[in-house]
Amino acid sequence: MNISEKLPEVEPTPTLYQRIGGDIKLRELVDRFYDLMDLEPAFATIRALHPTTLDGSRDKFYWFLSGWSGGPDLFVERFGHPRLRARHLPYAIATPERDQWLRCMALAMQGVGFDESLQLRLMSSFFETADWMRNKADKVD
Repeated sequence: MNISEKLPEVEPTPTLYQRIGGDIKLRELVDRFYDLMDLEPAFATIRALHPTTLDGSRDKFYWFLSGWSGGPDLFVERFGHPRLRARHLPYAIATPERDQWLRCMALAMQGVGFDESLQLRLMSSFFETADWMRNKADKVD
C-alpha cells in the first residue's frame, strides 16, 4: 500500500479572497467603502484626499485587495509592486485620517454582511497597514 493512500485528505485553508466571497463580494465591499466615503460627512477628511470622481480609486483599491487577499494579482499585473507607503506619501495622513479610513471600512464590511470573525481578521490587518501609512504628526492642542 502506498503511504499517500493512508493519509486523509486535508482541505486547504481558504484564502481571505475566498473567505470574503471572491470577486463579486470584494467588489461589493470596495463599492460600499467608497459610497460611504462619498456620502457620509463623517468621512469628509479622507474624501478630500481623493479625486473628484472615485472611479479610478475604486478600481485600484479593488485590484489591490484582490491580490492582497489571495485572489488574482490584478494591481501588480497593471502597475507592478504596490509600494503603498510611497504612493500615499503625497497625502497628509495622521491619526484622524487613519481612524476615518478604518471606521469607513468597518461600516463597509458590516454593510455587505461580513461575519464578525472575518471583520476582526481584516480589521487587524487593515489597522497595521493604515497605521504604517501615517506620514504626518498629529496636532497637539
